[in-house]
This record gives sequence, C-alpha cells and structure tokens, in this order.
Amino acid sequence: MSEFWLYIKLGFSHVLDWTAYDHILFLIVLIVGYTFDNWKRILLLVTLFTVGHTISLFLAAYNVVSVNSRLIEFLIPVTILLTALYNVFTSKSGSKNDKVFILYGATLFFGLIHGFGFSTYFKAISSNTSSKILPLIEFALGVEAAQVVIVFFVLIVSFVFVSLLRFSKREWILIASSVVIGMVIPMLVENKIW
Repeated sequence: MSEFWLYIKLGFSHVLDWTAYDHILFLIVLIVGYTFDNWKRILLLVTLFTVGHTISLFLAAYNVVSVNSRLIEFLIPVTILLTALYNVFTSKSGSKNDKVFILYGATLFFGLIHGFGFSTYFKAISSNTSSKILPLIEFALGVEAAQVVIVFFVLIVSFVFVSLLRFSKREWILIASSVVIGMVIPMLVENKIW
C-alpha cells in the first residue's frame, strides 16, 4: 500500500514542481480560454494529456522507444509556445468548437513529448519493480489529480479576471498566453538544440 501512495505522490509532485514549471505553463495555456461551464471538455483535454504522458512513460520504461533527452527538453517549451500561440490566433473567434479535434490530437501528442521528458527519472525509480504497469497507472493518477488542482486554480483566476475585474475573455486569453510566452522563450533559449 505504501508503494501505491509513493507513485501517486510522485505523479502529484511531478506536476506541481515549482522548479520545473513547464507542466503548469502548458496547463495554463491549454485551458485559459475555458470556464467552469466547459468542465467536460477541460477534463477530456487534461485526461488526453495524461494518457499521452503515460504512453510515453510506458514506451520508455519498457525500452520500446529511446529518445534524445536534449531534443525533448527543447520540444517541451515548443509545445507550450505552440499552444499559447494557438490561443493568441484563435482568441478573436471566441469559439474553438470548429478546431476541437485538432486541439484534442495536439494535446495527446504534446502529452507524449512531456512524458518523455520525465521518462529517464521514472525508469530509474521503477527499475527494481518486476512490473512497471501498476506504478505507471499510480503515477498517472497522481499526475491527473495534480492537473485537476491546477485547472481549478486557473479557472478561479480566469473567473476573477473576466467576471469580477471585467476583462473581456479575449483580453484575458491574450494576457495569460502572452505572459506564458514571455516565460517560455528563455526556456527555449536555454534548451536550444542548435
């Protein structure tokens, strides 16, 4: 039972690690355009990200795929930047319904990339377990729980800016996405592959 909580806690702290805040930045730009009314779509997006994250951990843990960690460390901020730019360019339309399947696919794919970023560490900590499937599921549950915490926080902040401070939804999306772009550019420079 203690091993169960170990992997849950590890997944939870992986997302909420303030020293490696790329996961948080991605979630912010992924859901900043939504409200509490969109909870089903938000849950689906967050779960797709977790599924992608878990698939890449599974592939790496069982040595099906080996990735260049330097490339992954560069691609993670690229996924954040692309999602933020998507927000900037689609904020005028107000509705993302026409492009929702592109967003679902991109979220799953970006989850794969983010999962590979953690795969080396996960392989090291799960190396002495006979089966890695249960630890992967436990870890994914911890990731999903932490993501729900972040999503709830972002939705509350969005509510404050849009409903109480009277920012238009478009203004709020542009502000939040621009702040994240400003934070992710140094990450890109620091992890450049050229």
